[in-house]
Amino acid sequence: MKHARPLPDYLVNRYQGWKATGYANNKAWYRRLADQGQHPRAMIISCCDSRVHVTAIFGADQGEFFIHRNIANLVPPYKPDGDHHGTSAAVEYAVSVLKVAHVIVLGHSNCGGVQGFHDMCNGHAPELVGNDSFVGRWMDLLRPGYERLNAGGQEVDQNDLEREAVLVSLDNLMTFPFVRKAVEDEMLTLHGLWNDIGEGGLEYYNPASSSFVEV
Repeated sequence: MKHARPLPDYLVNRYQGWKATGYANNKAWYRRLADQGQHPRAMIISCCDSRVHVTAIFGADQGEFFIHRNIANLVPPYKPDGDHHGTSAAVEYAVSVLKVAHVIVLGHSNCGGVQGFHDMCNGHAPELVGNDSFVGRWMDLLRPGYERLNAGGQEVDQNDLEREAVLVSLDNLMTFPFVRKAVEDEMLTLHGLWNDIGEGGLEYYNPASSSFVEV
C-alpha cells in the first residue's frame, strides 16, 4: 500500500476533539451499539453529494439509519448475474438481514449527477457518453425517467428530473423479489423524498396524487 498516506492534520484534530468530547460523553451508548449490533428502523438511499446531510435532516442518532449513498440516489433493477452490485447488495442486506421497516429514497436539488445526465441527453457532455465513463453508464439508469418527461419533445427541467430519479429507484426496488414480498406482506414500506438544499425543504411522493408534496 505504498500509495497510502497519513491522515491530514485537520482530520486528526477533528477526530481527537470528537474522541475527547462526543465519544467521552456518550461512551456507554457507543459500547452498547458495539455490543448489541445494529437494529436500524429504516434504510435511506441518498446521493453521495456532500451537501446532503441525512442524519441532520432527521435528527438521527448512530444506529438509527442504515445509509447507502451513490451518484444521484439511484437503484438499479434486480439483476442476479453474479457481477458486482454495491447498491443491490446494500438493499439485500437491509431488507433480508436487518429487516428494516422502511426504505427511503432521498433525492435533492442541484444534483450534479442528474445535471450531467441532463447535459448528456442534450449533447453537452460528450465525456459521459463512452463506456469508459462510470458516471455516464450509471446515470443511464435514469433514462426511463427522462423519456417520461421528454414525451412529446417537451423540455426537461432538472428539478423534475431529480424527482424522476427517486421514482425510477422506487420502481426498480419493486423488481427485487425479496423487496416485493416484504411490501406485499406489509413488513416493509417504500418512500420517496426530495430535499431542497437551499431552502431546507422536504417533499414526499404521494401516490394518490402522483406528485411530490411538501412535508
